[in-house]
Amino acid sequence: MTSKLALVTATLIIAGSAAAAKTRLLVNCFWPSSHFACSEVLPAWIEEVERVTEGRVTGIIPPKSVAPPPEQMAAVEKGIVDVAVMFNGFFGDTVQGPKVAMQPFVAIRDAETMSKALWATNQEYFADEITSVKLLSQFVISPGELYSQTDTPITTLDDLVSRKMWVLPGPLAAITKKLGTGVVSTPAVKSNEIISRGVVDGHLGLDPQAVEAFQLLPYTKSTTRLSQPIYATSFSVFANTDTWAEISAEDQDAIMSVSGGVLGAAFGRRWDAGAAQGEAAYEGAGLAVVEADPAFEEALMEASSFVTEGWLKAAGDAGIDAQGALDFYRSQLDGAMN
Repeated sequence: MTSKLALVTATLIIAGSAAAAKTRLLVNCFWPSSHFACSEVLPAWIEEVERVTEGRVTGIIPPKSVAPPPEQMAAVEKGIVDVAVMFNGFFGDTVQGPKVAMQPFVAIRDAETMSKALWATNQEYFADEITSVKLLSQFVISPGELYSQTDTPITTLDDLVSRKMWVLPGPLAAITKKLGTGVVSTPAVKSNEIISRGVVDGHLGLDPQAVEAFQLLPYTKSTTRLSQPIYATSFSVFANTDTWAEISAEDQDAIMSVSGGVLGAAFGRRWDAGAAQGEAAYEGAGLAVVEADPAFEEALMEASSFVTEGWLKAAGDAGIDAQGALDFYRSQLDGAMN
């Protein structure tokens, strides 16, 4: 009986240890719960994490974001959540690398390709830049476009300067402010509050899926399509370092095998599908597409050059081979398109 009791006790201890070794990740998503980032991409990633760790690491997404978009990193650092996604512009000056994908007139209309290119550039040039959290992935979404809310499309620099515009925070806000445009800048998820109330008469920086998802089609009359997109937004996915340290090295490697460029490509691919769906909704909403005049595009390029010049210096001061990273990122896009 004694040996049997000892065996049962040992079995219970082992089972208890195995149960204790399991890690459940609280994965925050700041977009609305119905947004595909929250309802499709992150849940699919959690399923992959559970699969490759054989259930030792699981995850759950709260029904509502625990923090506003700019506070995602703080929420992870404080351990309020284990994993989160944040717009790279919210890092401020402390993180420069992923802004390589956010330079004016670098983007292409292919978020999957841009996301793969960004992660490849990260691994080559700034893999160790972020240290207060564990970086899991970086990705790029469909490029932002230029929209008019009046019957007159925005086709010249004078048109743009004469408008009051909602503009995505970051480089686009800096460019339009320098031009003299009246700018209202908020996180994308807050754009409807400004645009639907008629506070502005144009907007810059949202991609077609966001215009549809944030229910802005009724307030938007036209879009001016540049041959080279002016701007794309990049994001980072990261985990709390203490939580990450609790996971075995074997499971860490397994998780990274479905994160990194794999997760980035999944985000980009879904954004591409959303952008296509958004563009398909233009006609039914009566939204006109106006091809940009080359002179307007050239003027915008010249007006925005200071952003890249500033980033090259800032990234260089941070110890990154900035020109090398920018050239490498562009070469990844060129190679994919050719």
